[in-house]
Amino acid sequence: MKTFQYLTTAAAIAIASSLAAQETPKSGGTLNAVIQPEPPGLMLGLIQNGPTQMVAGQIYESLLRYDKNLDPMPSLAKEWTKSEDGLTYTFTLQDDVVWHDGAPFTSADVVFSVDVFLRETHARLRASLVHVESIEAPDDKTVVFTLKQPFGPFLGIFEAGTMPMIPKHIYEGTDYANNPANNTPIGTGPFKFEQWERGSYIHLVKNEDYYMEGKPYLDEIYYQVIPDAASRSVAFETGQVDLLPGGSVENFDIPRLTAMDNVCFTNDGWEFFGPHSWMWMNMHEGPMMDKNLRKAVMHAMDREFARDALWNGNGTVAKGPVSSVTRFHEPNTPDISFDPEKAREYLAQSDYDGETLQILPLPYGETWQRWAEAVRQNLSEVGINSELVATDVAGWNQRTGDWDFDLAFTYLYQYGDPALGVARTYVSSNIAKGSPWNNVSGYVNDEVDSLFAEAAVQASDEARQELYTEVQNIVVDDVPVAWMLELQFPTIYRCDLKNPVSTAIGVNDGMRDAWLDRE
Repeated sequence: MKTFQYLTTAAAIAIASSLAAQETPKSGGTLNAVIQPEPPGLMLGLIQNGPTQMVAGQIYESLLRYDKNLDPMPSLAKEWTKSEDGLTYTFTLQDDVVWHDGAPFTSADVVFSVDVFLRETHARLRASLVHVESIEAPDDKTVVFTLKQPFGPFLGIFEAGTMPMIPKHIYEGTDYANNPANNTPIGTGPFKFEQWERGSYIHLVKNEDYYMEGKPYLDEIYYQVIPDAASRSVAFETGQVDLLPGGSVENFDIPRLTAMDNVCFTNDGWEFFGPHSWMWMNMHEGPMMDKNLRKAVMHAMDREFARDALWNGNGTVAKGPVSSVTRFHEPNTPDISFDPEKAREYLAQSDYDGETLQILPLPYGETWQRWAEAVRQNLSEVGINSELVATDVAGWNQRTGDWDFDLAFTYLYQYGDPALGVARTYVSSNIAKGSPWNNVSGYVNDEVDSLFAEAAVQASDEARQELYTEVQNIVVDDVPVAWMLELQFPTIYRCDLKNPVSTAIGVNDGMRDAWLDRE
């Protein structure tokens, strides 16, 4: 069987080292970082929201990590091979890995994690595992995944938030959701859980038995819980915290904070997630079922203004459903640029009779509220009446999931591949009332369904690109959502914090390589 060899551990270390500008890392020190909002829990196999991943990504690991180009790098797997027919992937595990309680990590943990625990608890991974025929462990250091048919994005599902390794000896045969270990999570990662003072901080300490010699460099991390955005900015300004992960502060505070002495920032570290924002257009019933009205809304929005004035330039105007940092992006989709005159022309061709559209802002802070107000003004300027409907997060979840809106702001992650994070928004099989994360618009196009399904199982990237280009062109012409921006959330940090972002998920797994240049 012909196989293809991938990166070695040494190569991955070399990549991380180059990102640190060839400086020699220093060991020791305490890092204070903001976490917002406070996570509901840290058991990554049960909870996958953003704050949980940011903290628990230092506790739990998966088999692979990903560089900025979304190419896989070793993590708990030191090497892997792929059969020539694209059906068999064989992973060799790192040597001398132990769980935080001292028990050895083996291939049996991998089989249990993926084939038992996560199949039950992780809906997003479960959707990818339908392509997997079997997962076997021929010995303690080898895991073999056999697929039913080629699945193009298979090597993209091994990130810690998607496929965290779970200790079999702690969870096998238990009630996963009520296992006491959920309160004191045990992983294989570079940091161990130490303490959680609810409403105050989460404390992680260095894993002295980590399998990578010399790592992690930091002695401990405190994730500070500071609910008020203005107070988070002050905490950074006064030196209480060293690291502001993306989205920690309001956009209008970013220019002031990044202009301070000894402050660095980067937009890197979001390549895997590719946060993509849009407005859902309710096609289940009501005025947005009219394609000409949807096109009018799309052309009415001044997205360049939103990027420059509301997001301080931190973003890219979206051209369609696939982000430019995501694989198989097609840059030459049909025109959806800001064009008020074209918006008026489409409006005149529509059945719109002046009714007031209900816009649901995303209740994630002042920037989103201002953005909704700007869109309302844009629509008014071309003759579309609208009003904003204020909600809290729970209310937004309910109204969006119940399809109780005309237009609703959102943003979703793309997970590096259209089959993993894009298709779910547009395929008709993913229409289900009650969830704000599926095909909320109610878009139905049989050709789109077929193209997404066919592209996912192609073995070659060339074939996948051809199919994804076709589906992007169709979807953009149909305008089932109003695409807004490819969002950027700069990570802001003290310049003496070195290398906090070394992978495509940034600070979510970057503390392994981070270090403090302090005496």
